[in-house]
Amino acid sequence: MKFNDELQGNIVTFEVSGKIMGGDETALFHGTIHEYLDKNKKNFIIDLSKVDWMNSVGLGMLISALTTVKNAGGRLVLANIDKIESILTITRLITVFEHYDNREEALKSFQ
Repeated sequence: MKFNDELQGNIVTFEVSGKIMGGDETALFHGTIHEYLDKNKKNFIIDLSKVDWMNSVGLGMLISALTTVKNAGGRLVLANIDKIESILTITRLITVFEHYDNREEALKSFQ
């Protein structure tokens, strides 16, 4: 897994790519979320358009990110969930995560 993060106004966008399976990148991802929260940036979009595959550890990473952001009084949404929609549906997490078809719709949801 790799990710790029970008701050646009008050919204942080993470573009995640590759296979989400845990490891050092997961810890780095969470650390980056905490850095933004420490700077009072509390709105997050996780763009999953370039994700190839995700296992249960990857789901745990998303759940942990959502919990961390919500506990800080923020909001986290997913964009481009096409490739992981089935795993979100099977686990019923599709009802837990606010999600949008693309990044533009996700950005508009913060206005």
